[in-house]
Amino acid sequence: MPIKIYVSKTLDGSMKLASTDDITRANQTRARFLQNNGIDPSDTTLVRVKFEGNNYKRYLIANDSLKGDGIVRESTTECDAIVTTDFKHALFLPLADCIGTVIYDEDKHLLMVSHLGRHSLEQFGGTTSINYLIEKFSVDPKNLKIWLSPSAGKESYPLFTFSNRSLHQVAFEQLTNAGVLPKNIEVSLIDSAKSDEYFSHSQFLKGNQATDGRFAIVAYMTR
Repeated sequence: MPIKIYVSKTLDGSMKLASTDDITRANQTRARFLQNNGIDPSDTTLVRVKFEGNNYKRYLIANDSLKGDGIVRESTTECDAIVTTDFKHALFLPLADCIGTVIYDEDKHLLMVSHLGRHSLEQFGGTTSINYLIEKFSVDPKNLKIWLSPSAGKESYPLFTFSNRSLHQVAFEQLTNAGVLPKNIEVSLIDSAKSDEYFSHSQFLKGNQATDGRFAIVAYMTR
């Protein structure tokens, strides 16, 4: 795919913003990771997920005014996914145990980064992410290419609402139910809860990790 995707690891530092007092540290860590991968922080937008309320299907279409939002300055948005049609506009998503979902349509020159965790999947966020693109951009789901990031597996993070299946399994089902071709979905084989290379909130709560950190994904389109 003519897109670039990078995934941070524990050695890159935690991408978590713990409090408003932590903004400078978090932004410096995020910016360093981006710069190490040749991405300008001022061309990057944070997908800022807030676990408040009961709506986890909040989608945003980015424009140039959002470049740098949440990276070089304080975030001004709350959403579960961001869409861009601009080349070189990078989308950055910190993750605890959940899936960072990269959705790409080459014909439409369109990129979405969607957060699919327990809360969003219980609201069928995989399906509604695709339906949003169909409604707003008239995409054909059969043309979409999708990558699912490392996430916690079902042994450490079973989804009780979905018969104890894993995040990846449920997300895959929801995406294909929306018309995405199974062959066009690439699923990471990495269980982030079992790897020392990734932060995991569930493992921190169990006392298996000393830091309640976040790893992150970042994606952007290339020509």
